[in-house]
Amino acid sequence: MAEDQRQALLKGGQITVSEPRETEEDVVLNISLRPKKLPEFIGQKEITDNLKVCLCAAKQRKEPLEHVLLSGPPGLGKTSLAHIIAHEMGTKITATSGPAIERAGDLIGILTNLEKGDILFIDEIHRLSKVVEEFLYPAMENFQIDFIIDKGQFARTIKFNLKPFTLIGATTRSGLLAAPLRGRFGIFHHLDFYGIEDLSRIIKHSAEVLDVEIEKEATTEIAQRSRGTPRVANRLLRRVRDYAQVKKMGKISASIAAGTLDELGVDKAGLDQIDRKVLKAIIEMYDGGPVGVESLAATLNEEVDTIVDTIEPFLLKAGYLKRTSRGRIATKASFEHFGLKSKEKQEELFKE
Repeated sequence: MAEDQRQALLKGGQITVSEPRETEEDVVLNISLRPKKLPEFIGQKEITDNLKVCLCAAKQRKEPLEHVLLSGPPGLGKTSLAHIIAHEMGTKITATSGPAIERAGDLIGILTNLEKGDILFIDEIHRLSKVVEEFLYPAMENFQIDFIIDKGQFARTIKFNLKPFTLIGATTRSGLLAAPLRGRFGIFHHLDFYGIEDLSRIIKHSAEVLDVEIEKEATTEIAQRSRGTPRVANRLLRRVRDYAQVKKMGKISASIAAGTLDELGVDKAGLDQIDRKVLKAIIEMYDGGPVGVESLAATLNEEVDTIVDTIEPFLLKAGYLKRTSRGRIATKASFEHFGLKSKEKQEELFKE
């Protein structure tokens, strides 16, 4: 592809390219607190250990890494792992997202610019259109693409050979991926929520990057309220840092962290205002459930995707919500969180 076409794609915001050397990109990664090397990635030990083996084997054979599919809730490190893989392989990474690739022609421009061993990272890959998705199949399997030029009786197919590359797909909803696309990935990893200890280490490391002094008890306090998610932990750390800076408190203590997060509306269980709003709606308006997600979204004036992708995963994992065939049900832990008696407890008291 001509250089002017490539630059047009770049300016259009459909793709971003980063090189595996010290550039302004590295500065941005530092500011965003994103790890750049596999040893710097905290947590998800089983995944990083498996990736270490795959990366080592690919480098020894001098072959591109197999296609990788990373799934899991938002903010757990899928994008970070994609950039880390590119850094470890010493190759260029081209990043885009499913909704950004509207036509097969957009994908042709991206694929033909990849060199041998380069990485194509597609975030929210489950949102690719059907046409684009099917266009990817031969590219992933045989490193070839077929595209049609002209129309009608003059139409003909041209086969274009691509240089071997690695596709890394990230998705928050792996169930929406078509089976043929999922089957073409050689490496699958599902990222789960982090434990308190790993989150504390992440917060401590982020504090060092931000040049902030923080006590160990404060990292634990923030970690407990971070919903098991590093992205949330780093966001809360920044807010606590702002509070301590404005109040001229110097080193961040557990009391400073707790006071700041209380003011932000993040309680000790890590639930924020929208989480409590969802649980209260189920408990107060629907008597604990069951209630369909569409009805719940209409009641809260929220998008269904927001509830399913952003709010529900942590509430389900933490045991505050239960998903059934009839709808969502608030658990006993939800009632206890608000100091209420569950329906079962109410029935017991009524019998007495």
